[in-house]
Amino acid sequence: MRVHIDQEKCCGAGSCVLSAPEVFDQREEDGIVVLLDAEPPAGLHEAVHEAAAICPAAAISVEQVEQVEQVDQAERVERV
Repeated sequence: MRVHIDQEKCCGAGSCVLSAPEVFDQREEDGIVVLLDAEPPAGLHEAVHEAAAICPAAAISVEQVEQVEQVDQAERVERV
């Protein structure tokens, strides 16, 4: 899993921090999300998916690393 945040979209609600405090934090000055772990361990995946789902600004996106690796491998095979 790879987590991406868009600080421009973030409204500072803090729901992500409540769902996955090991992965997300907030800046003190304005409450905007800060990503602590872009590739969290499997035990946190469910919490990260929940954080992304409940984010009122849709500022969190998640991609599966396995899918990215498969695409990278396919592109390398096509180049050869």
